[in-house]
Amino acid sequence: MKILVLNAGSSSHKAALFDFDSGQEALWRSQLDWTHSEGAVELTAQTADDRQHQATLETQDKTEGIRWMLSTLVESPVQVLESLSEIQAVGHRVVHGGQKYQESIQITPAVKDTIQHLFSLAPAHNPANLHGIEAMETVLGALVPQVAVFDTAFHAQMPASASTFPGPYEWVKEGIRRYGFHGISHRYVAQRAAQLLSKDLTELKMITCHLGNGCSLAAVRDGVSVDTTMGFTPLDGLMMGSRSGSVDPGILLHLIRNDQCTANELDTLLNKGSGLKGISGLSNDMRQVAEAAEQGSDRAQLALDMFIHTLRRNIGAMLSNLGGLDALVFTAGIGENSVDIWQSACAGWEFLGLALNPDKLHRSKADQDIAATDSKVRVLVIHTQEEWAIAQDCVKILGS
Repeated sequence: MKILVLNAGSSSHKAALFDFDSGQEALWRSQLDWTHSEGAVELTAQTADDRQHQATLETQDKTEGIRWMLSTLVESPVQVLESLSEIQAVGHRVVHGGQKYQESIQITPAVKDTIQHLFSLAPAHNPANLHGIEAMETVLGALVPQVAVFDTAFHAQMPASASTFPGPYEWVKEGIRRYGFHGISHRYVAQRAAQLLSKDLTELKMITCHLGNGCSLAAVRDGVSVDTTMGFTPLDGLMMGSRSGSVDPGILLHLIRNDQCTANELDTLLNKGSGLKGISGLSNDMRQVAEAAEQGSDRAQLALDMFIHTLRRNIGAMLSNLGGLDALVFTAGIGENSVDIWQSACAGWEFLGLALNPDKLHRSKADQDIAATDSKVRVLVIHTQEEWAIAQDCVKILGS
């Protein structure tokens, strides 16, 4: 079964093609990026056997861009299909499923209507996700089945005590609650951790740490997320690349009253001018911030220290809701590659019996357990495979 997976964003689209007869590795991956050239989109594509293609198209039309991207599937030098008709299903990452969707679902007109209804909850994501769905209908035809996989779904079973904000109860009726995000990644690495540990997922208590430009934690017990750091929006929780994470809401009131910031200005400030970038004054890229800290930048060092502090503080909060810990899992760009973050995040948890294996503290293309042999808590570094998880959901829902 050949399944195309699309992650349609506001300024970039990522896609991958999987063939369930040939295994987990994508046959082809591609990306469209509208941020580099005004009035044009840049395309990169690569096959599993390392054939590559780069090109630029003069267009701002997202549907035209997607059509162009898919054409590389059947054209040299990255051709992997004889015809687009070989694509049997399309899976989509949809950021927000609201309270209605607690699992993946085949897309129907009613599902599209609900995704559109949720635009106000994810204005930067759901509109792009819906456009990706409709573009695929245009390019591949309405008969090719499509599946929506929601980033919020994994957290949908959190208890009300974890998902409800302590504002007026009317917020509950209005759908203002902790939804959580990165759910596709958290679900995948939790399942993969159980596989690596040869345990049933329902038997494990773990904290999964998705650390990239966006960062979040999830407390996983009985196979489900029982708590997470992101909230009503992806802005809550941990300090991130350019997002602030949790801040005292009184600060926002102060800025509105004294600096007369508009809602849009606050949006830009908190989402694009805060976090590592805001504190360091340099970049939202952890690698650049760490390099600057090594070269003596006080602001870069402060940014690193704050990142570790908020990470460890929130790990402690997740721990309190689990009543024990079998595994701590790191994933995403920072989580998969930063040895320093592994060590700093794990420092101070010796009272849990957690100990790292110094011989394992190096990056690896393979998933690995970096805990010492006698550690009572396993520490896993797992490469997240969100596209594969979406493809698996397509097979589960549509059959083979």
